[in-house]
Amino acid sequence: MKKKILYIILALIVIAIGAAAYGYSIINTGFNIDKTVYIYVDENRNFEALQKEVRDSAKVANISNFDKLASLLEYRPNMKTGRYAVTPDMTAYELIKNLRSGHQAPVNLKFNNIRTKEDLAQRISEQLMMSKDALLNVLNDSVKCKELGFNRETVVAMFIPNTYEFYWDVTIESFLQRMHKEHSRFWTEERQAKAKEISLTPVEVSTLASIVEEECMFTDEYPKVAGLYLNRLRIGQELQADPTVKFAVGDFSLRRILNKHTEIDSPYNTYRRRGLPPGPIRIPSIKGIDAVLNYAKHNYFYMCAKDDFSGYHNFAVTFPEHLRNRALYIKALNARGIK
Repeated sequence: MKKKILYIILALIVIAIGAAAYGYSIINTGFNIDKTVYIYVDENRNFEALQKEVRDSAKVANISNFDKLASLLEYRPNMKTGRYAVTPDMTAYELIKNLRSGHQAPVNLKFNNIRTKEDLAQRISEQLMMSKDALLNVLNDSVKCKELGFNRETVVAMFIPNTYEFYWDVTIESFLQRMHKEHSRFWTEERQAKAKEISLTPVEVSTLASIVEEECMFTDEYPKVAGLYLNRLRIGQELQADPTVKFAVGDFSLRRILNKHTEIDSPYNTYRRRGLPPGPIRIPSIKGIDAVLNYAKHNYFYMCAKDDFSGYHNFAVTFPEHLRNRALYIKALNARGIK
């Protein structure tokens, strides 16, 4: 009888050890990766889609073990949206804990070199869990733009190109509030004072900076070109900026601005309208904005692309001098067959 009891106890111990080993193997299921990868749970909270990412991207050692853990930890009814990191030393148990609690890895959102609202919405949607169309609809909403202190034409000036940390599933409302805060933080008292010195508002500075950036191929010309346009604004002379005409026409690829282009009836046509256009023609960089605020002081009123196609400009004080520079450039265009 004693032997029978001893065998039963030994059997139970073996079973317990086996169960513990089995449980340990499940909990410590790892991932066959050598660097951090990211998996995403969108608003659909599709467990099958997550399984595919865990298997194909994170290369889980045993997808069956992952599923068992998900079931034991009741993850399916508690799925949360987000971007989650999977590191080489992580276990499936640790990943599911993060997934269930919504412990995300932040995104370093970047945007620069952007022309239009559509481009901006596209760039943002590629990095965050928000659709291009949904963001674009908000940026085209006059009421919402007014709440942010802008209008449909100027709202792009709110976005200061930089790198910002966000959670992938941030809402559009929270995203815009953060961008508004960053805009306010960027426009320090010093920058606002400099804008006031040149009789421009921050939005107008951004608008002029957008023209300067479209006009220049090289950043070292930004302050000089900014100074030229400010000289024109001071005396009420039309800016006659070719990039604004391209914006009005809707074709930034134009190599040659002709009379038919400068005659277009648009508030963005600075050949026909004095002063600045209604808003930026691109989202200017910090360097572009600061170039306007720290413009080069000179007496130039005219500029024309150099006939060597270097990307730089010839500057002129007088109109006759400008005409000579222009003639050289037109001759070079004709020689190359550029129309």
